[in-house]
Amino acid sequence: MRLLALVAITGPGLVAAAAGNDAGGIAAYASAGAQFGYHTLFLMVFITGCLALVQEMCARLGSYTGEGLGSLFREQFSLRVTAIVLVAFLVANLGAMASEFAGVGVSFELVGVHRFVSVPLAAGIIWVLVVFGSYQRAERVFRTAALIFLVYPIAAILAHPNVGEVLHQTLLPSFVPSQAFLLLSVGLVGATISPYVQFYVASAVADKGVRPLDYPRQRVDAILGAVFANVINMFIIIAAAAAITTRAPLQSAQDAGQALRPVAGPFAAELFVIGLLGASALAAAVVPLSTAYVVSEAIGAERSVGKSFREAPLFRWLFTVQIVIGAVVALLPGNLIDLLIRTQILNGVIAPILLTCILVLTNRRSLLGEAANGPLLRALGGGLIGIIALLAVAAMGISAARWLGVTG
Repeated sequence: MRLLALVAITGPGLVAAAAGNDAGGIAAYASAGAQFGYHTLFLMVFITGCLALVQEMCARLGSYTGEGLGSLFREQFSLRVTAIVLVAFLVANLGAMASEFAGVGVSFELVGVHRFVSVPLAAGIIWVLVVFGSYQRAERVFRTAALIFLVYPIAAILAHPNVGEVLHQTLLPSFVPSQAFLLLSVGLVGATISPYVQFYVASAVADKGVRPLDYPRQRVDAILGAVFANVINMFIIIAAAAAITTRAPLQSAQDAGQALRPVAGPFAAELFVIGLLGASALAAAVVPLSTAYVVSEAIGAERSVGKSFREAPLFRWLFTVQIVIGAVVALLPGNLIDLLIRTQILNGVIAPILLTCILVLTNRRSLLGEAANGPLLRALGGGLIGIIALLAVAAMGISAARWLGVTG
């Protein structure tokens, strides 16, 4: 009964956090385990706290204002600040949209189904689900899809990890002094605190019609969703670290799936594929929805999953066009793992800008009244964002040095 009660209160928070575990996220987590073993687990504990804090703030904004971040940025900030944030957001989503359908294609190819069959089919199903459904119906499907991530704990257990080493690396910081570790750390931040996830949470809560009176339950959803998602992320790292003993970056999703087979048993690779497929399909719906929400909100147009093409034409067409573009790009040939990880690094660089704006909004009593952040949340949020910003600046410095031909 407790489990049923817990499932009943889940919603946008669980969906958004789980969607953050998309194809790019799984590539980053699996590569972290393959390249650095269990050394990034302590970082994931820190990131879990950050994600829970940010999702709670976004859900609070959606509940108390009835608006998404796009509308709030337009109303509360200057045109220049709003433009900078939205451009950064759209650039990040452009790469994410293609990667989600690429993840669908790679998943099916690992079990012998060509992407020219799987990608158009997945795109059509996702489009129909969102365009011809209500928010409540879409959320139920998304929420159920999130449960597919439970395959990763199973894969991790089958891989027989060193439990003592896992606990040690989770509880005690263990930095690896290398540029690759720093860049991948920023990628893990970007993979977990993805910009589109935060925009989606606030917009979906507002679209769902959550009121301040209902917010306590929504707060639980936001925090539990963040914890659930990051526990799954840690299991992905553990599974890859235990199964892939040659410490090197992943070159393809096929490498990750096949590497699990000899160590973790006959079904471990299939479990990895199922998880990758579920993650990609879920995010392939959430990413274009977040973009459609934000752009529509920013210009004051009607936006809702429950509205028809006639009632919300811009929102519907933005969603549709993104589905088509993402599916078409995913059919192009090429190795995706490096691209997926670079997309997460970009998300990590963009994250401090977005998080700063969210913190400023939730600090404003003129906007939230008594629900605004108190001194503790202000200090905690500022400190966490400061750490993420330092990581992002370091990553940009390393990338700039590489572009200039300077090696460290």
